[in-house]
Amino acid sequence: MVDGGVEGLLRDRRFDRFLAARTLSMLGSAFAPVALAFGVLGLPGATAGTLAAVLAGEAIPVVAFLLFGGVIADRFRRNRVMVAGELLNALGYAAIAGMLLSGSETHAPSIALLVAAAAVCGIGTAVLWPALTAIVVEIVEPGRRQTANALVGLVQNIARVVGLVSGGAVVIWVGAGWSLAGSALLFVGAALLIFGLRLPRRDAGHSAASPTGTSVFRELREGWDEFRSRQWLWVVVVQFSVLVMALQAAHGVLGPVVAKTELGGAGAWTAVLAGEAVGTIAGVLLALRIRPRRPILVATCLSAVPGVLYVFLGIGAPVWLTVLAAVGMGISFDLFGVLWQTTMQREVPEEALSRVSSYDAFGSMAFGPIGLLLAGPAAALFGAHAALIGCGVIIALTAAAALCAPGVRNLTAPRGPDGHPAVLEPDPAVVAPTAAAAVSFSEPPG
Repeated sequence: MVDGGVEGLLRDRRFDRFLAARTLSMLGSAFAPVALAFGVLGLPGATAGTLAAVLAGEAIPVVAFLLFGGVIADRFRRNRVMVAGELLNALGYAAIAGMLLSGSETHAPSIALLVAAAAVCGIGTAVLWPALTAIVVEIVEPGRRQTANALVGLVQNIARVVGLVSGGAVVIWVGAGWSLAGSALLFVGAALLIFGLRLPRRDAGHSAASPTGTSVFRELREGWDEFRSRQWLWVVVVQFSVLVMALQAAHGVLGPVVAKTELGGAGAWTAVLAGEAVGTIAGVLLALRIRPRRPILVATCLSAVPGVLYVFLGIGAPVWLTVLAAVGMGISFDLFGVLWQTTMQREVPEEALSRVSSYDAFGSMAFGPIGLLLAGPAAALFGAHAALIGCGVIIALTAAAALCAPGVRNLTAPRGPDGHPAVLEPDPAVVAPTAAAAVSFSEPPG
């Protein structure tokens, strides 16, 4: 067992700097959703299709560049890769903020330019994501990684709640443009913090897994071999490719449209997002305590829970009940995230982890832009309410399908000397032992 637990992690200067950087980055990310959705919907003549186009402009580059982001993160120092991602996000959101602030009722910003700026944010995300899973392996010992993942999730989710409430308030008080400008500044702050994180130098031109130097495509093939060799990994990623398609349509377009027309606008949607964020805090606190014997089985069961939120939105449930469903969504996704990241960090070799993470994110996000592009036509053809119910049903069905795979059901965490699951040793002062059979149970695998 590793001594020190949470207290020891918080005394580690590298981990503290990484934690602070992720907090600022999450604040920036939390400012953006309400501001972007209602900034675009507030443009003259804007429709659900307009918002879908801008969001797809961000989502498509994420999918297109993720695999190369994984190669870059396995070749170079991952903190430098993360700096590039944070700065690209800052640039994109600053550009959108400038366009919204300079527009007027008679001179709206060009949708094409908004899509282009959103694409810059998408490239930044594609660069950033693959480095995130692997950088924890570089700065945290194996016995502390689940606790580290949970702590990072905890502070990020607290930041998310603060950011959503503050961002929604800024949108209501002074407009979406200023909220997005705040996002850009927060991304710059995160980049400055992560820039000072000292990690071992990686030789440019070849990955640690290929010391003699290989082509980008060979490195991608090596990552693919690691990815496809694990049934639990590729099955859940296939599941999430469909789940995220439904999620993007429901959360990115259909939910805000219903909130704008029937629930009271930005304030109501902010309450839903804040409820989700509160749930993620509770989910992380649970993740500090539980060590399920079959982590992927538990995680996959939890992935069905978000469908409840969209069914409630679709049937016109009261706002308080919708917010409560959003809390449940936050709990389930964050528990899923901690269990998923920890299992990947344990099961996948460190030298290939960023590439495998990029296949994870690529597969999970592959159909996301399709969901965004179909959301507008689906709302027009079936109505936003029926489309939301359909999204909820799809999410539940994907979880049931994934559970049919033996690799998902049967992957077990190693046992510690006391017989309990040793999914990265917990600190006994913080984490109470759990029974090996406990399955009471978690950003998107993407």
